[in-house]
Amino acid sequence: QVQLVESGGGLVQPGGSLRLSCAASGGIFTFYVMKWYRQAPGTQRELVAFITSAGSANCVGSVKGRFTISRDNAKNAVYLQMNSLKPEDTAVYYCNAFHVTTHKDYWGQGTQVSVSP
Repeated sequence: QVQLVESGGGLVQPGGSLRLSCAASGGIFTFYVMKWYRQAPGTQRELVAFITSAGSANCVGSVKGRFTISRDNAKNAVYLQMNSLKPEDTAVYYCNAFHVTTHKDYWGQGTQVSVSP
């Protein structure tokens, strides 16, 4: 069973950048598709980006062209580089690990990102 710990959230002005990190432990990292989700108050959790163990990466919806997901299999870590941040990006961001064989999901505790003047 994998454990996930996110870091890197904070308060940033519109147009700014943040880099989120997620450290994984307790599992074989390359068995997982890694994902970032976010949840704003009063909304459902939504998928932001995902990356396979081979490095095939995708960002979804309104973050395309602004966010980049990457992973370092040697460090058991996944990252979310967020540029050109907007107030609507404000949310709690969660790291997720999806096991490719068991299809089990594992979640981190989340990190708050706030975009405000």
